[in-house]
Amino acid sequence: MKERPTSMDRRGFLRLAGLGATGLAVIDLAACTQDGSGDGGGGPLRIGALYPISGSLALLGEESWRGVEIALELRNQKGGVAGRKLEAVRADIPDVNAASSEARRLVTQENLGLLVGAYSSSLSLAASEVAARSGKTYFELGAIADDITNRGYQSVWRTNPPAKTFTEAQLEFVRDWVAPALKKEPAALKIAIAHEDSAYGSSVARTLEEQAKPMGFGTIVKVPYSAKANDLSAIVLNLKSIAADVVIAVSYAQDAVLLGRQAKENGLRIPVFIGTGGGHSLASFAEGLGPAADGVFNVDFTQFEVQRSFAPGLEDFLAEYRKRYSSEPRSGHSLANFMGANVVFDILEQTKGSTDPKEIARVAKALDVPEGKTATGWGVRFDDKNQNTRAKPFVTQWSGGKLKTVWPKEAAVMEPVLKAPFQA
Repeated sequence: MKERPTSMDRRGFLRLAGLGATGLAVIDLAACTQDGSGDGGGGPLRIGALYPISGSLALLGEESWRGVEIALELRNQKGGVAGRKLEAVRADIPDVNAASSEARRLVTQENLGLLVGAYSSSLSLAASEVAARSGKTYFELGAIADDITNRGYQSVWRTNPPAKTFTEAQLEFVRDWVAPALKKEPAALKIAIAHEDSAYGSSVARTLEEQAKPMGFGTIVKVPYSAKANDLSAIVLNLKSIAADVVIAVSYAQDAVLLGRQAKENGLRIPVFIGTGGGHSLASFAEGLGPAADGVFNVDFTQFEVQRSFAPGLEDFLAEYRKRYSSEPRSGHSLANFMGANVVFDILEQTKGSTDPKEIARVAKALDVPEGKTATGWGVRFDDKNQNTRAKPFVTQWSGGKLKTVWPKEAAVMEPVLKAPFQA
């Protein structure tokens, strides 16, 4: 059956059955007669998947979706969940308004009881609020703003690390490795935070500032900017005047490259530059800057240059990704969403396909997966805010066009190197 056109198609909304986007038959999901909540019945078990696949966030949005897509297809090859095939109703959410309206449509018109998404924190906050207020379940698989699981919504869950753990990892790395490497005490370091000013960047910057003082750090200067700006030279010149020892950047894809290019053009020399996931983990960042990217650190989800013994199942994921897309993954976002989707599917297996929030909560709260037992190296244990406490970011560094894990030692494939970036 062919997909039935609707007015939503102009905004990129796709209705997918399993891997419809990569060659399998696309089903008109509106014609499905099974209960969209997933409770009972022998028909396909449908879930909503909200990601930005158009607009400025499309690159990582699409990469994140690929992880869900691979997890879904592999699960269907094994018989699906609770004896039912999985189907994803995929919605394009390029901005906050679309995130709210599409989430509302999925839970009302499509009658879906469970949604996953969304990569961007601003989009996740909007979509998850709609789901929660509608009495539906939402799993965040990639966005990191702390507020996603700090609002008291009992049906909103997150499988990936929050901003707080990113900033903890950054500051611990600066304290334990950067300060000794620069031969300075943490209190003597001048740290600048260059961050895009949406919920994502602002949440990370705020948390960094709050955590730095108790850890013994001195001067912290925040330098916000718009990720939609087409000129960041004023930000670079500001950073140059600050003369920081360490710059911690919080960027999306396009602004990460732009900031790096203009740092090179304006002769910005920073001893240590540390990204916060997002654009600094993308292959396009290294491609856009070439050798000038070497030396940039990044704290992020598990990347692919990591000790394999620490991330069982990673090789299988990579093999499936290469087979399906004829390329290497563009960032660890696909892997994080792959891991998260599998957690969701494992929960649905135990609820026998039910998406009733109480049933999901009963199963999710009982999950106890040790670290080092998933493809990301993360474990699974949800706290009273529905945040997975066994998901932790790692420190990586660009070297020779590859993003290599350097911290902690048990996951590292190389030692960190003190090298000022943006100089080549």
